[in-house]
This record gives sequence, C-alpha cells and structure tokens, in this order.
Amino acid sequence: MGIKGNRKATWSRKAVSTAVTLFVSVCSLGSVQAQETFKVGIVSFLSGQAADSFGIPAINGAKVVVDAFNKGAAPAPYNKVGFGGMKIEAIYLDENGGATKQVQEMRNLYDRDKVDAVVGYVGSGDCLAVAPVAEEMKKFLILYDCGTPRIFEDGKYNYVFRTASHAAMDNVALSRYLKAKDIKVNSFNMINQDYAWGQDSKKDFMWSMEKLFPGAKAGEDQLPKFGAGQYGTEISALMSKQADVTHSSLWGGDLQAFILQANPRGLFKRTQVVFSAGDHVLPGLGDKMPDGVILGARGAYGLMSPKSALNDWWWDLYSKAYNVYPVQAPYRMAQALMGLKLAVEKAMAANKGKKPSTEIMAASLRGSEWVSPAGTIRMALSNGQQAIQDTAIGRTKWSEEKKMVMLEDIQRFNAECVNPPLNVKSEDWLKSGFAGAKCDSKPDAKTTKAAK
Repeated sequence: MGIKGNRKATWSRKAVSTAVTLFVSVCSLGSVQAQETFKVGIVSFLSGQAADSFGIPAINGAKVVVDAFNKGAAPAPYNKVGFGGMKIEAIYLDENGGATKQVQEMRNLYDRDKVDAVVGYVGSGDCLAVAPVAEEMKKFLILYDCGTPRIFEDGKYNYVFRTASHAAMDNVALSRYLKAKDIKVNSFNMINQDYAWGQDSKKDFMWSMEKLFPGAKAGEDQLPKFGAGQYGTEISALMSKQADVTHSSLWGGDLQAFILQANPRGLFKRTQVVFSAGDHVLPGLGDKMPDGVILGARGAYGLMSPKSALNDWWWDLYSKAYNVYPVQAPYRMAQALMGLKLAVEKAMAANKGKKPSTEIMAASLRGSEWVSPAGTIRMALSNGQQAIQDTAIGRTKWSEEKKMVMLEDIQRFNAECVNPPLNVKSEDWLKSGFAGAKCDSKPDAKTTKAAK
C-alpha cells in the first residue's frame, strides 16, 4: 500500500509538473503566435484607367511573391519563411479615388487593421498626400513606384521610404539614349499629364535636352488631364507642328488610348516618339504598338531586365501564374517587398529575434542595398530613404514569330549616370549638366530569356 501510495504521489507530482509544463508551453506558444504574423497593407490601382496595365499586375506580383515568401520558396537570401519566420498577412486596397480618400484609407490600415507597414502608391499626387501623414503617425511606409522627386527633395522623413528611383532617371536616360544613338533632334514636342508626375517629367526632359541637345527647340507642350482618355485635340496640335522627337510620360490607360488614337493618324511616322515609362502597355497592345518607338520601363525591367538566376526565378514565377511576362509595375512591387523582407529580418536580428518596432525597421532599411530581379537597389539618396538603380532604354519591334512586341537596340545606363548624387536636388543636377555623373553605359548583352 505504501508503494501504491508513493506511485500515486509520484504520478500526481508528474501530472502537476506536466500540466504546468503544458501551461507554460501554451503561454509561450501564444506569445510566439502573436509574433508570427506581419501585416502589410498593399495599395495599387484595382480600378480605373491605371488598373489593367499597371495596378493589377503590381498586385499580382505582390501575391506571388508573398506566397513564395510564406512557403520559404524564394531563392537566397529571400528563402526564410515569411519575414524571419513571421507569416506575412497582406491586405490589398484599391488606390483609385483620389488623394483625400487614400489618406483616410491609409489611416484605416494603420489604426483599424493594425498593419505593420504599408507598401503602395503609383500616383505622384497620392504619394505627396500620404507621405506626410504616415510620418506624422510615425508609421512605416514604403512607396514602391510614384515618380515625383518632390517627396524627398522637398520634405524630410524618418518613416517613409521609396524603394525605386524617381522620375529624373527616366528622362535623363531617354535624352542620353538619343545622344548615344546619334538621333537627330533639332526640335521636340511634348505631351504629359497635368499633375506632379507629368509636370516633373516634362521639366526633367527639357532640362536634360538643354544640356545634351543645346540647339534643339521645344515646340508643342500639351498637358491633358489625368484620365482624359480622348486625345484628338492634342494629337492634332502635335501633328500641326513638325518636330523630330515627341516626348511623353503618359502611362496606364491614358498611354494605351493615346497610342491607339495617334497611330492611325500617322503621328508615329512623322516624328520619333519617346515614352519615358511605356513598357507596361506592350503585352496588352500587341501588334497595335508601332515599331521603332523608343521607350523606357523606369528601370531595367521586363524585356530589358538583366540575365540572372534571381530574375529567371521571378520571371518564371510570374509568367506561369498569369500567362504573361512581368513588366515594370510587378518588378517594382517585387523589389519593394524584397527590400522590406531583408529590412525586417535585419531588424529582428537586432531585436533578439522578436518582432521589431517601426523605428528598428526604418533604421534597417535606411541606407541599405539588396539584389532584385532588376539588379542592385541602393537606398543612396535623401538620408538613405530614396533608392537609385540602373535603367535601360530600347526600341519596339513586332515579332511575327513570337507574336509579341519585342525590344531591340537596348542600352543600359548605370545608376550613377542617370540619378543625381547625394544631397543634390534633381533640378540643380540637371541644370548643372549632370555634374558628378559617372557613366559606363553600353549596349545590352545579357537580357531575359524572352528578350533574346
């Protein structure tokens, strides 16, 4: 009996011990689980003129990248599950509706949905509106696309970052391409949207041309409203004033509409058209895209992206999921999420493996660099919160064999050649004649499989 009693006591002590262990384990697990989710709001156009060719491809890019991250299925250094073991929970929102709406929606993401970061915004007007609000709220915001240099050149931020180059790069590269290819430019016309993106793009192109083609005269300067859709009057004005080159930063549905309306009227045969951000409409337009158009992709994206193992992985991931190759918007979204992932994981290491604060994440992203499918991204400007990157320019050519628009005569420009140096505003840099620029541009030799 004494033995049985001892056994009962022993088992009783074991049961208590086990219960305590289980309780502690459950509590610990609850603590771990609380840290296992990283919520990120992802914002881009899901409706309106910018959705089909830009916003939706960007969101699609986010979805396949987030899924790959959560599965631990991305190549190194992106192969850790989620963000350092934390599952990524993405909330997708439509950017359509105007700046006032976007400010409120962003506040809701932070306050109501409790996201740890927001990645988003295509429209320069939207970025100019949301950036100071995120800073005021001391919340982590990554601008993945919008082009206006004004955000960081006119403001100072601690919590706001842009993980892609601004628009000065696009127009400097276009001008340098015209010079490198010895294209005659005695005169040029322009058509750009009448808001921050279009106005900045126009000025950047004009100032670049003043330095590289000092004798060229500016002609027509058309500024239709964003989302205008109909360009009959503007096309007539452009055709009535002959020019060697016609420059445009139109994008999305506006760019598609302009091409479809201008091509039948012969504009592309009368002038060398150059688009600063045109690659994203190529899959949708197909054989309706004229040959010989010079265009950029706001980076070395899509058909102008560099050959690498990471780019091959990304290209196949996106293409297999959506049966179309990725263009600039999904490339920019992917590089933003890759930069965020490495920053969060670096911040976790600095925070002893725990979910980091906004301040620690911001410190980890500030001044960092990472390899993206488009090449190296460096947070080199504006106190380490504005990225620079290489870019490329090419010419359109329909391929009957592949039944798609290809890009030929591609030329790459390294980041230091087409982006301003640290602590120099874009306007001052352009007007100085690109002082301090370091150029080693050369014809493209290594492109994606589809571009060959």
